[in-house]
Amino acid sequence: MHPTDKAARIAGAIYLSMVLTGPFSLIYAPAKLIVSGNATATASNVLSHETLFRFWIIGDLWTHIIFICLGVALYRLLGSVSKPWAVAMLGFVLVSAAVGFLNTLNSIAAFILFRGADFLNVFELAQRNALGMLFLRLHSQGNFINEVFWGLWLFPFGLLVFRSGFLPRVIGVWLMINCVAWLVLSPIALFALSYYDAAFRFAQPFLFGELAIMLWLLIKGAKVTSPARATAQLKTA
Repeated sequence: MHPTDKAARIAGAIYLSMVLTGPFSLIYAPAKLIVSGNATATASNVLSHETLFRFWIIGDLWTHIIFICLGVALYRLLGSVSKPWAVAMLGFVLVSAAVGFLNTLNSIAAFILFRGADFLNVFELAQRNALGMLFLRLHSQGNFINEVFWGLWLFPFGLLVFRSGFLPRVIGVWLMINCVAWLVLSPIALFALSYYDAAFRFAQPFLFGELAIMLWLLIKGAKVTSPARATAQLKTA
C-alpha cells in the first residue's frame, strides 16, 4: 500500500471514531438528561442516571482528543500539499479542542451542584438546581461558540483536498461550503436561537461534506499513482 493511501485510511478510521463519539455527547446524552426550562426535572434525571452523565463528560473529552488526533493525521496526509494551509488547519483544530475541553468544565460544575456538597449548604436545593441548569446552558452555548471553529478548520482542509490531486476536488469544494454553513449557524444560535433548528435543517446537506470525506478516506483512500505505474501509462499512451 502506498504511504499516502495508508495515511488517508488511518485518517478515515480516526474520523469514523469521532463520528461515533460525537453524536453521543452532542445529541443523545443531552436529549436524555436535560428537560428544557425545568431545572428540578433535569437535576432528577442527572441524579437518577449518574453513569450516563459521567459517560457524557468522558465522551465529550474523548471527542476532543480524537479531534486532535484527526488533525495530526490529516496534517501528515496533506502537509506536503501546502504547509501553511496545513498548519492553519491544525491550528484551528487545536483551538477548537481547547475550547471544548474548557467547555466540559461547565458539565462538571453542573454535576457538582446537582449532587450537592458540604460547602454548598449555603444554597437551597432549588438554588443549586437552578445554578446547575445555568452551567448546562453555558455548556450548550459553548458548543454554539465552538461551531465557529468547527467551520474554520474546514476551509483549509477543503482547500488542501481540492489541491491534493489524490482526493476528489468536489469534496474539497463541499468542505469549504461546509465551513460557511457552520459560520452562519453559530451566530444564529447565539443571537436568534428560535431560528436555529430551521436553519440547521436547511444547512444539513452542506454539513454532510465531512461525512463524504470521512467515507472517502476510509473506503477509497488516496488514489496516488506510483512512479512506475505512471511510466507504464506513458509508454502505453
